[in-house]
Amino acid sequence: MAAHEFEAELWEWHQEKPGSWHFVTLPLDVADELRLESGPRRGFGSIRVEATVGATTWRTSVFPEAGGGSFVLPVKQAVRRAEGLEAGGPCRVSLLPLS
Repeated sequence: MAAHEFEAELWEWHQEKPGSWHFVTLPLDVADELRLESGPRRGFGSIRVEATVGATTWRTSVFPEAGGGSFVLPVKQAVRRAEGLEAGGPCRVSLLPLS
């Protein structure tokens, strides 16, 4: 499988304490491709992926977006710090689905 590359805005989820959760929403075409390529879904309908932002790579899951038809990728604090990312700014992502 090939990696899916895209750029999207990093946003902060405001229902928790500030700075606790940041996400990138996948473009719908990337979300559709992941649905087709992935194996069985995990908890909450998630799909395991290897994510790369800049020089940082980690394994995580993307989770279904509430009411939007896409998925959201959590971007942990260590990645945001290492790559100089802030909410509202662009985030270039490469995603590889894992089995």
